[in-house]
Amino acid sequence: MGYLSIGLNRVRMALLATLSCGLATAQVTVAGRPVEVHAFFSQAFVKSGSNNYLTMQSSRGAFDFTDGGFNVTSRLSDKLRVGIQGYVRNLGNLGNGHVILDWASVDYRFKDYLGVRAGRVKTVVGLYNDTQDLEFLHTWAILPQSVYPLDLRGFSLSHLGGDIYGSISPRGWGSFSYTAYVGRSPQDPAGGRAYAFTGYGLDLGKTSGWMSGADLKWNTPLQGLLLGASFQDLRFHSNSHNVASGGRLATDTKFTTVVFSAQYSLDRLRLDYERSRSLSTTLLDGAHGLGPGIVVFPYDQRGWYAAAAYRVWTHLELGSYHSRFYPNADRQLAFQPYKPAVARHLYDQAMTARFDFKSHWDLKAEQHFMDGFGDPASSRGFYLQDNPQGLAPKTKLFVLRLGFNY
Repeated sequence: MGYLSIGLNRVRMALLATLSCGLATAQVTVAGRPVEVHAFFSQAFVKSGSNNYLTMQSSRGAFDFTDGGFNVTSRLSDKLRVGIQGYVRNLGNLGNGHVILDWASVDYRFKDYLGVRAGRVKTVVGLYNDTQDLEFLHTWAILPQSVYPLDLRGFSLSHLGGDIYGSISPRGWGSFSYTAYVGRSPQDPAGGRAYAFTGYGLDLGKTSGWMSGADLKWNTPLQGLLLGASFQDLRFHSNSHNVASGGRLATDTKFTTVVFSAQYSLDRLRLDYERSRSLSTTLLDGAHGLGPGIVVFPYDQRGWYAAAAYRVWTHLELGSYHSRFYPNADRQLAFQPYKPAVARHLYDQAMTARFDFKSHWDLKAEQHFMDGFGDPASSRGFYLQDNPQGLAPKTKLFVLRLGFNY
């Protein structure tokens, strides 16, 4: 059955790639209004040292890094816009080739300073959260995982609810853009959080929760300098069970996240810096195997990265970033299955070359040098079940990613 499942996933990905390429050239008109259809697809090869990364058998070399999608948008009037996007990915044991509704929203803009969106809406956090599905927009094959973890993409990309947004331009102050939102957090049964639970013999059941937040960005009077701040409050409840014993486990989690961003662009140069902090409390009640009663896990997750990219010429961009993540402000918890404990952080030095060698095609070659691996609750690429031999404190990772978009 395992081989059959893998085969079906590959078929789904191939069908999506074919459909995406076909839709990419579609141009239709509805009621006199143009309808835009865009598609994207990427395939990557990943090779790491002794540690397996992102649920792939990357120490052997893996091609299990595939994603793609298509979106349809239309401006029904000068103020009204609608759109929808389907998405699929197979990232090792994450995603599993299931086609999902990534986002679908109705957008009405009354004035420049006031608009509303409703539906499954992309969540605006930091510089890149709402565009992380579009690899062709970024220099990097893998965005800095301290702020944009691939494992949690399905949980962080969108929300089912509504936004208000707008922009103002006070004279002499540049321009400000804002977004405020509230809605239900999405289910992510094939994501990193659910996968981490399986490492402890727990089947994560249905998760329900709410999120709210706000984002403010300032295009300063200094040309090319953008500053931003994001706030998010997330609360969710999960019911899981112990596969072996059948015992029930209830999980309640509260997250409060703040992200500060800065970006400077000058001609061919772009500099990014972002810092995030998430304060969370998780209550486990039931078959957690850690003793009687309710167990409380307080977490203080912190991360930051600094990045630089330079467009050498039309077809080549070079870049590098340094990323640091601390799953609990580098404090040790009593429950610590990873050894050595000093590896409870994740430092990542990445170097990238992006080749735009043909219209609508890009190829990224990226080398990572990682120190540490976080901890079981961080969902930052390293999992117990993928590394039964234990985790080495350092990891070298090479990624070659080919992307198509139209």
